[in-house]
Amino acid sequence: MTALAIRSLAAELLNISRERGVTVATVESCTGGLVCGALTAIAGSSCMVQGGLVTYSNEAKTTLAGVPQALIAAHGAVSEPVARAMAEGGRARLGSRLAVSITGIAGPGGGSEDKPVGLVYFACAGEGGTLHRERRFGPLSRDEIRERSVLEALDLLREAALTLP
Repeated sequence: MTALAIRSLAAELLNISRERGVTVATVESCTGGLVCGALTAIAGSSCMVQGGLVTYSNEAKTTLAGVPQALIAAHGAVSEPVARAMAEGGRARLGSRLAVSITGIAGPGGGSEDKPVGLVYFACAGEGGTLHRERRFGPLSRDEIRERSVLEALDLLREAALTLP
């Protein structure tokens, strides 16, 4: 069911993007490129997808997306400020109207009391500003957290695309 939902949402986003002339980029950490992969699995997506950055390490977040090291040091890689900086940096570097970012803890390890497994931050940078979401997907498997993160990112992109003129 999830694979079908992802494909359906990606196709819907492609249709909206064609109608509104929206281009998108992705900056992904815990999803490792799955959002960009879902978008490019749809025939004709080259009119919409500018590119994707997989910024799994802190160094990649800084080097590829321009996230300041001090921001990561102050808030941690899994945080709303870093998600915002990832989206804004990806949008600027890839020249898209929208860029979505995902950073989180997919597990099964790596969580803490403050930042448990399943905590994921999303941001979508666009011409009118940056939207963000925080989700706590709870005690799910790594694959389930990543799948739900893809759906959430696509939904955030769809929401942002519908608000553009």
